Formats: sequence, structure tokens, C-alpha cells
Amino acid sequence: MKTTITVKGTHCQSCAVLIKDICSEIPGVVRCDVDVKTGKTVIEHTGKLDLAKIKKEIESVGKYTVVV
Repeated sequence: MKTTITVKGTHCQSCAVLIKDICSEIPGVVRCDVDVKTGKTVIEHTGKLDLAKIKKEIESVGKYTVVV
């Protein structure tokens, strides 16, 4: 399954790596791709994805706003 979220505030590859690392720690996440220009983040996962946890974790590490 795939879920797309928008992470506002991404501006460089370091942001992308950080977001990928955070998402990879969430149970069920198989892969995460971040488009720095658009902020679109595609998360491949098995089963139900805990979007509230992803939002909380990403927003806690910087000036990011997650739109689900």
C-alpha cells in the first residue's frame, strides 16, 4: 500500500534523509520517497499506517508541517 503526505519545510537532501529515517522507524513502513521540491512524501507500507505518529515524529525534529 502507498500513502502520500506533504511535508512543508523541506528544502534540501538532508531534510529528505531525515524524513526517510524517521519514517523507516515506524512499524509497517517498507519504503519512503521524499520529493524535496514539492514536499510530497510517498510511504510504502504494509497494513494500517499510523499517520498521527508519523506527523508527530516529523514535526518534532524541525520546522516541518505535515499535511495528511
